[in-house]
Amino acid sequence: MIELLPLLLQGTWITIKVTLLGSLVAIGCALLAALGRISPVAPVRWLATVYVEVFRGSSLLVQLFWLYFVLPMPPFNVELSAFAVAVIGLGLNIGAYGAEVLRGAIRAVPRGQAEACHALNLSPMTRFGRIILPQALLAAIPPGTNLLIELLKNTSLVSLITLSDLAFRARQLNQATLMTLEIFGLALVIYFILAQLINLGMRLLERRLARGRMRGGLS
Repeated sequence: MIELLPLLLQGTWITIKVTLLGSLVAIGCALLAALGRISPVAPVRWLATVYVEVFRGSSLLVQLFWLYFVLPMPPFNVELSAFAVAVIGLGLNIGAYGAEVLRGAIRAVPRGQAEACHALNLSPMTRFGRIILPQALLAAIPPGTNLLIELLKNTSLVSLITLSDLAFRARQLNQATLMTLEIFGLALVIYFILAQLINLGMRLLERRLARGRMRGGLS
């Protein structure tokens, strides 16, 4: 069992890096697309809608294959490493789902908040950045946590574009040793631990945002 760990940990490190960087891409895409979906500018709104519907309505595996196998071909001629494809593909896919979560959270902020900001003569940027967005982020954290855990689990697909992540290393070790129960049992435990770390981190963030909101309400 001990001799299995080094190779599995190598794959785990790749999985962690893809998850972290993919999460950053997903959060950025979700925020931009959510703002685009509620934009008063029609072309921006249409572009955001196309992005969300395309990435939500098609298979993540096909999206990864497109980025890795199709983009290098004419007329695109864009070649990306397997790691870059994993980060971008997962980020774009989960970001499309996150955009709808964040858009719903923004819409759920009571209209009285915006009316109070108007009464205080706050600028639109100040109103959104200091009043609406913090409340929307707080409401979006529970479903957002689920999406980040989903991103972690979806990293197992990147082994199909030759990236040596945890799932790839587990299959590689299984073929070499036939210790199926031990290898995939360890992989299961590692994925579970990583998911719990994401859950813990998001709970801490939720508490911090909630404390900040309470301080803002008391001031």
